[in-house]
Amino acid sequence: MSQYQGSLIHQDYHLLVDKKYIYYDNFNNNQIQPSSIDLTLSEECYEISASFLSPSKNVKEDLKDVMIKKISLDKKYIFKKNKIYLVKLNEIINLPNDIFGFCNPKSSTGRLDIFCRTILNHNDEYEKIPKNYQGEMFIEITSRSFDIEFQKGDSLNQMRLIYNKHVYLSDKYLKEYNNNFFLTLDKNNTKIPPNLNKGLKISVDLSSTNEINGYLAKKNAPLLIFQNTKNHKEELYWEKLKIFEKKLEIKKNNFYILKSKEKIQIPKNMAGEMVPYDTGIGDFRVHYAGFFDPGFGDPKGSYAVLEVKTNELPFILEDGQTIARIKYEKLNKKTHVVYGSTINSNYQNQKLALSKHFK
Repeated sequence: MSQYQGSLIHQDYHLLVDKKYIYYDNFNNNQIQPSSIDLTLSEECYEISASFLSPSKNVKEDLKDVMIKKISLDKKYIFKKNKIYLVKLNEIINLPNDIFGFCNPKSSTGRLDIFCRTILNHNDEYEKIPKNYQGEMFIEITSRSFDIEFQKGDSLNQMRLIYNKHVYLSDKYLKEYNNNFFLTLDKNNTKIPPNLNKGLKISVDLSSTNEINGYLAKKNAPLLIFQNTKNHKEELYWEKLKIFEKKLEIKKNNFYILKSKEKIQIPKNMAGEMVPYDTGIGDFRVHYAGFFDPGFGDPKGSYAVLEVKTNELPFILEDGQTIARIKYEKLNKKTHVVYGSTINSNYQNQKLALSKHFK
């Protein structure tokens, strides 16, 4: 696969598919991204009464204790808000002893307030894929703001694989990189010093008095059809937020789309992971979709869109407050396929952006 440790790149995934380490009869090469691979829903779906892991059994054995009903996604099916569903993924993996991985929601999934996580057989952690894993994968799905129609083939999450060892880049390395290139720009596209502390700190932008600062999900929105992109009226699902005092109260059970104060770039020889929650910076969760492919924000920088929800108590956010962190990681080799227009990426050079489903 590679003599270098680090995150795999697109040609590695092509090789894994060709050798059937990743297997699906109807696999589409468009599922392969610069440093990740999109996973897809099969027709096999269950409504369940509780979330679970299967540390000592196959998932289907433990499923018997929580299954409410079996559903076929051969036809479109509405996932009701706040109900829990379990879907078998189409892709089956057969990893060698030097490759392990992680799964995470895709950007569009997170921006719709869909909570999802991957469950494996004989595995005691969500989202993590151990070396030598062989078998099926399942995804647990709960839509928290909208009723959403799904069907077989929809892609809600992605898998990223690592050869031998996960290599996070040090603050010292990133500072040296920034001396010659850039990691962060301001709104005027002026290079600014990155705020580094075990990765790049990301702050929230609540400064504008003339522009929209964010979006709040509406409580009684109509049905959203996941396969229909650029087809839903924004105003039926979202309330626009204008902030005049540089503060925003994040209320319990509300879902907010905000953006970073900084424009960021993920260099072409790196990938980025958004740390979703840090108890040291407040009682709220930021960003379902925790992964940035190499080339994100190239060449002029892109704002990070922040999906924000309080966990327990209402929380006051202030303009410029640090609310997330990006950890940069090393790719196992140089890649020529990067995030952007050449592969029809949806969020390159984004500002404050809802998911691709809205007009």
